[in-house]
Amino acid sequence: MNEALLRSLTPSVLGILVRRGADFAAAEDAVQDALVEAVRVWPADPPRDPKGWLVTVAWRRFLDAARADTARRRRENLLDEEPAPGPAPAVDDTLQLYFLCAHPSLTPSSAVALTLRAVGGLTTRQIAQAYLVPEATMAQRISRAKRTVSGNGVSPAQWGLPCSNEVESLGKKPRARGRFDQPGDVATVLRVLYLVFNEGYSGDVDLAAEAIRLTRQLAAAIDHPEVAGLLALMLLHHARRAARTAPDGSLVPLAEQDRGRWDTESIAEGVEILQAALARDRLGEFQAQAAIAALHADAPTAEETDWVQIVEWYDELARLTDSPVVRLNRAVAVGEADGPRAGLAALAELDDSLPRHAAVAAYLHERDGDLATAARLYAEAAHKAPNLAERDHLTRQAARLNARRCR
Repeated sequence: MNEALLRSLTPSVLGILVRRGADFAAAEDAVQDALVEAVRVWPADPPRDPKGWLVTVAWRRFLDAARADTARRRRENLLDEEPAPGPAPAVDDTLQLYFLCAHPSLTPSSAVALTLRAVGGLTTRQIAQAYLVPEATMAQRISRAKRTVSGNGVSPAQWGLPCSNEVESLGKKPRARGRFDQPGDVATVLRVLYLVFNEGYSGDVDLAAEAIRLTRQLAAAIDHPEVAGLLALMLLHHARRAARTAPDGSLVPLAEQDRGRWDTESIAEGVEILQAALARDRLGEFQAQAAIAALHADAPTAEETDWVQIVEWYDELARLTDSPVVRLNRAVAVGEADGPRAGLAALAELDDSLPRHAAVAAYLHERDGDLATAARLYAEAAHKAPNLAERDHLTRQAARLNARRCR
């Protein structure tokens, strides 16, 4: 079973059903049913036209569900309009679906969750892990979002990407809620794409390349420096991907990575895109993050990293976002630029319940020579790690320091 093929076809199949008149929630349910049927049937009897097969099965499942609906008479008219069998149209509706899911009638968190589920192909469990909430809570949030989308309705003729003057509010407060004939919230779409990219890198599903493809498409359609900043950030992070893990699958920290394995073409492209965005003097959080990534990419060795500039960019990023996670990463940079005790002083200003707070504290205490405290904090951080690879890495760090102390 080619799961990557199924995942790549899902957005366009969902888009076709919505264009035919299916409401979003019913269409998404029908597509999921068709995917389950494909997993059952395809290994023994693969179709010649996978996309057309999915469209046909999903449409029939939608019609079956529609017949049982209270609006039977109106929906049964769709049966007479069923197109003749044949190849499905080669239309990529993915970005249009992103904007539909990111409509201002949804809260940003609901929009992100719905898009990751309906378009990104992530499971409810994976999305719940990204949000650090129980799976049941996330399932309810997604269900409510689907009902909201279906309740407001959208005509296929209204689909399309917003023009440049509709994204001037990026970074500002979301627009007031309205009907689904309005464009979606571009800032939410960017957050969605970045979450998909991060899940593609560190989670169960490899969606990083798809997130980059969609962001390229968005950048070609919308002329805004924050869209370019996100694309640059993705390229710069993705360029280091091959060096992030050892042959046994264990994590390799940035300072220990083989920089010869970094993708220099992606780095050059990311830097070029970032420089053009920064030249427009409309700084946003993705441009600031990309600038930090570019400084790491520019350093020939870890020792030659310009940590002073990185701290300055973290100051800008903290001003833009007021995010405690940004301040946590800033503490690491301060520790590199001004010494571990300065980093620990910056860390002391933050809530120690923050994710990865213990790991940062462990690193800074090790740099300061307090191996006992560092080993204890590495073990604590391993216990709280969000995934197996990170937990194993932190456990090995604790074991390494304990072994040094016993010599």
